[in-house]
Amino acid sequence: MTAPVFVVEHFDAGGGGRYVLDGPEGRHAVSVKRLRAGEDVVLTDGAGRWADCVVLDTEGKDRLILQLDSVSEEPAQEPRVTVVQALPKGDRGELAVETMTETGVDAIVPWAAARCITQWKGDRGVKALGKWRATAREAGKQSRRVRFPEVAEAATTRQVAALLAGADFAAVLHESGDAPLATAELPATGEIVLVVGPEGGVAPEELALFEEAGAQAYRLGRSVLRTSTAGTAAAAVLLARTGRWS
Repeated sequence: MTAPVFVVEHFDAGGGGRYVLDGPEGRHAVSVKRLRAGEDVVLTDGAGRWADCVVLDTEGKDRLILQLDSVSEEPAQEPRVTVVQALPKGDRGELAVETMTETGVDAIVPWAAARCITQWKGDRGVKALGKWRATAREAGKQSRRVRFPEVAEAATTRQVAALLAGADFAAVLHESGDAPLATAELPATGEIVLVVGPEGGVAPEELALFEEAGAQAYRLGRSVLRTSTAGTAAAAVLLARTGRWS
C-alpha cells in the first residue's frame, strides 16, 4: 500500500531534516491513522511539490515527528484536462468532484447552466464552492495525488464558451453527438475542455454557443449517465486515450 498523503503549506525542516506535522493534519495522522515510528508518509502542498518522509516519533495526540530529506516537484501532465460541470442537485456535486479528482482531472469549473435546478447565489454559493474545494483536497489526499485539481469560481455560459474557444480540444457531452468520445482525435499536449450538462440537458441555445466557440458534441455510449457520473466516465476515456494512464 502506498504511503498516506498529508497537506502542508511549507517544507521548512529543522536541523537534520526533522519536520513536525501538527494542526489538523498532525491530529489526523496521530489519532486517526495512528501512525508509528518507521512508517512512511508523503507531504505535499497540493500544487506538485512533495516529499517522502519517515515517522520518527509522535508527541501527544496531534504532533508527528518526521524525517524529511528532500523535496521533489511533479510536473503538470499533458494534455491538461478540464471538466466544466453543471451544478447538480444536493450532494451530487461533491460526488462528481470526488470521483473526477480520483480519476485524475486537472481542473473543475462549476457551471450555472440554464437548466440547472441548483443555483449558487450569495452565501449559499460561497458555501457550496467551499465544499467542492474541500472535497477536491480530501479526494486528492485519498487518491495519493500531489497535484490537486483546481476548482474555479462558478462560470456563466459565456465564460464557458470563452474557455472552449481557447482549448486545443473542446467537447460537449450531448445526445445529439454523432461521434463517440472514445474515437475522437485528441491532442498530445495543450488543453482539453469537456462540458457536462445538467440533468435537464444542455439547452439548444447553449449548445449553439458552444459549437460556435469550436466545441463538438460527443456521446459516451448508448446509456444515459447522470450529470454526477458522466464527467468521471468521460475523463477516464480521455485520460486513457491520451496516454496519461499508461
